[in-house]
Amino acid sequence: MKVKAEMQGDVAVLALKGKLMGGPETQAIHESVKDCLQAGNKEVVINLAGVSWMNSTGLGALMSGFTTIANAGGAMKLANVTDKVQSLLMITQLLKIFECYESVDEAVQSFTG
Repeated sequence: MKVKAEMQGDVAVLALKGKLMGGPETQAIHESVKDCLQAGNKEVVINLAGVSWMNSTGLGALMSGFTTIANAGGAMKLANVTDKVQSLLMITQLLKIFECYESVDEAVQSFTG
């Protein structure tokens, strides 16, 4: 799992690539979220275009990031959710929690609203 961070205006975009299955991958997400908050970025988009599969531990990592950012007064949104990940979010009812967008640009624009 690779995490690439970039800024689009005031919004931090974390692009994930690989399988999100637990272990070091989840640690990379936690560290990236912490780095965003420490830099003062409370609006975060997670780009899932490069995520080929995710298990329950991966979902837990996303939930943890979501909670950490929300507790800091920010918001996290998902972009480019693949069909496999979308079905996982649907089954687990997490679609009710995560705001999902077709593209990173749409997710970023949703913050300015």
